[in-house]
Amino acid sequence: MNWRAMPQPSTFRLARVCRAAAPLLLLAATWGCTPAPAGDPPLAGAAIGGDFTLTDENGRTVRWNDFAGRYRIVYFGYAFCPDVCPTDMQRTMRGLDLFAAEQPARAARVQPIFITIDPERDTPEVLREFTDAFSPNLLGLTGTPEQVAQAAKRFAVFYSRGPDSPGGGYLMNHSNIVYLFGPDGEPIATLPTDRGAEAIADELARWVR
Repeated sequence: MNWRAMPQPSTFRLARVCRAAAPLLLLAATWGCTPAPAGDPPLAGAAIGGDFTLTDENGRTVRWNDFAGRYRIVYFGYAFCPDVCPTDMQRTMRGLDLFAAEQPARAARVQPIFITIDPERDTPEVLREFTDAFSPNLLGLTGTPEQVAQAAKRFAVFYSRGPDSPGGGYLMNHSNIVYLFGPDGEPIATLPTDRGAEAIADELARWVR
C-alpha cells in the first residue's frame, strides 16, 4: 500500500466523536498560528492520557512511562484507513520536520506515536510498513483488543468498527485528534492538522522547550 499517495479526506466519514473528545476538536480549530497565550497550555489539567501496556512495531512491550522525559505526539488510527489517518500523519510528521529544521535540539525531545484502533489487522509488521511511510521516527503501537480499548479510553478517543463490505473489508469510525503531551506525560495541546504542516510546526515551537 502506498500511504503517501492516499487522497485527501473525502470518502471516509468519521462517526460522531464521543462527548469527551468533541471539545478537543474545537481546541484544534482554535489554536493555530496565533501568538503564544499567557498562562497554562490549552489542555492543562485535563484528564487525558495515562499508563498503558502495548506492543511496538518490533514486538517489544511498551508502556507510557517508557517515554518519561520526552514530549509525545499521540494519535489513534489504523493502517488500513483510506485517507484520514494517512493525511493526518503526513501533515503531522511534515510539521515535526519543519520544527526540527528550525529547532533540532528541541525537536529531538519529541516522540511521535501512532496507536492502532484496529489490532485485528494491524500487526507489528503492518504498523512498521505504515509508520515508515511517513517517518522512521514514528513509532507504531498495537496490542490486544482489550489493551487498545483501555488505552483509547484513557486518551478520550472514540472508535468503532464499521460494517463489513461485500469484499470482506471494513472501515473503522474514530475521532482523529493529535495530542501533544509533555515530559511528565501531562496533556498540553492538540495539533491543528486541519491547518497544515506549518501550523503544526508553529504549535510545537510554542510548547516544546
